[in-house]
Amino acid sequence: MDQTEIATQFARMKAGNDDRRTGFGLVQRRAALGDLASMVRRNERAIVAALAADLGRPEAEAILMDYLNILQEIRHARRHLRRWMRPRRVWPTLATFGASARVDPQPRGTCLIIAPWNLPFHLALGPLASCLAAGNAAILKPSELTPTCSALIARMIAETFPPELVTVIEGDKAVAEALLALPFDHIFFTGSPAVGKIVMAAAAKTLASVTLELGGKSPVIVGPDADLKQAADWITFGKFLNAGQNCISPDHLYVHASVKDAFLATLRARITHAYGSGADSPHLTRIVSPSHATRLSALIADAMEKGATTIQSNGQSGQSVGPHLMEGLQPEMRMAQEEIFGPVLPVIPFDAIDTVIEAINARDKPLALYIFDRDPARVEEITRRTTSGAVGINLTLLHYTHLNLPFGGVNTSGIGAAHGEAGFRAFSHERAVMRNRFLLLPLLFPPYGPRVMRLVGLIKRILG
Repeated sequence: MDQTEIATQFARMKAGNDDRRTGFGLVQRRAALGDLASMVRRNERAIVAALAADLGRPEAEAILMDYLNILQEIRHARRHLRRWMRPRRVWPTLATFGASARVDPQPRGTCLIIAPWNLPFHLALGPLASCLAAGNAAILKPSELTPTCSALIARMIAETFPPELVTVIEGDKAVAEALLALPFDHIFFTGSPAVGKIVMAAAAKTLASVTLELGGKSPVIVGPDADLKQAADWITFGKFLNAGQNCISPDHLYVHASVKDAFLATLRARITHAYGSGADSPHLTRIVSPSHATRLSALIADAMEKGATTIQSNGQSGQSVGPHLMEGLQPEMRMAQEEIFGPVLPVIPFDAIDTVIEAINARDKPLALYIFDRDPARVEEITRRTTSGAVGINLTLLHYTHLNLPFGGVNTSGIGAAHGEAGFRAFSHERAVMRNRFLLLPLLFPPYGPRVMRLVGLIKRILG
C-alpha cells in the first residue's frame, strides 16, 4: 500500500468517528470482540505454524504466550465492558455543591497500533481488543521482521472486519513513517525506547495522545534469604522464555555473595534440565533475525574482551543461541549499557543491598524489577527505594498476564498502561460532564458589593 492509499484508508476511517461515537455501543463492541475471539480460535493452527516459521517458537510457548493471552484479554474485556463504559459519578467539592458531575469514557476515534516482532500476535491483537472495547477504529501495523505472522494477521483481519473499522497495513520503516505523519487520535506503540522517542516526536506534530510500551534493563535480585530452587526455576523461566526476547525478561542478575555459589549451581542445573541440548534445544525459541543474532554475539565478544568470563555457555548456531551465564560485568561493556534482549544473563555478586539499590537508581527506570527473598523487610525496602513499571516478588513475568493490574513503564520504559481496564482507558477520553442543579455560586457574581465581600469573608473562614 503506497502513501496515497494509506492516506485514503485513514480518511475513510476518520470520517466514521462521529457515527462510531453514537452507533458503536455496548452491543456492537461486544460483537466485535466476539468476532476477534472467533477469528483467533479459528486460526489456532495457523498462528502456531506462523510463529514456528518466523521465530522457531515451540508450540507450547506459542499457545501460552500469544494464543491464550489474546483470548484471555478478549474474554476479560467482554465480561467487564458494561462496567467500564458506565459513566462514573463523582462527589461535589465545596465550590461545586449544588451540581452533579460524572466522567464519561468516550472513544478517542481513529487509532494506530504499531506492534513488535517478539510477540507478534498478542502485541498486535491484545491492544486491538482494548481499542475495540473503547469504541475506536484502528489501523494495525505489524512488524516486517516476522513476515509470516504479519501476512496472517492481515489475512485474518481482512476476513473478519470491515476495512473502515480495522485495517492492517504491512510494510517497513517507510510505511511506519507514512502512518506516523497522519493525524491519528491515539497511537499505541510497543517497541524499543529509541523508536518510542521517534513515535512520540511524530505524535507531537499532530498532538496525538500516545501509549508507549517500551522496555529497558530489568534487574533481578536474589537476596541472602531467597529460596534458591524457587529463584532458579522462575529466573530460568523468565529469562529464557522466547529466548529472552521479552521486554520484561530479567536483563541482569544481582545475587548475594553468601548464596552465590549455591545459587549458580542450582540455576545451571535448572537451565540444563530445561534446555539440555543448548542452542539446538527444541524447547528454545530462536533469535528473530541474523542481524539480531550477530548483535548478541558482539555483546558477548565485547564483554569477554573487556574481562568478563562465561559461567555457562550453551553455544550458538546461526539464529539459535543457547542460554549463557556470564560474570565480571563492567560499566564500559556494551552488555552493561544496552538492553540485552536475548538468552544472555550477566551475574553480579553483592554484599550490601544499598549498592544494588544505588545501581538500579543510577539507571533509567526499568519496566520490571524482580526480587527473590523471604525477608519481608528487605523486600519492602527494595520496593520502597526504587521505581519501576512493576515489581515481581518471588516470580518473574507473571504480572504481565494479570488483567486487573495496569501494565506499563515509567519514562524511558514506557508512558501509559495497557491490559484490562487500563487498556480500555488508554483508548478512551475521559470527558468531564457537570450539570447545574442549585449552585450557590451566583451569589458571588459581580458587582462585588458589601454583601459579596461578607460572603467571601465567610468562605475564607470556612476554608481556613
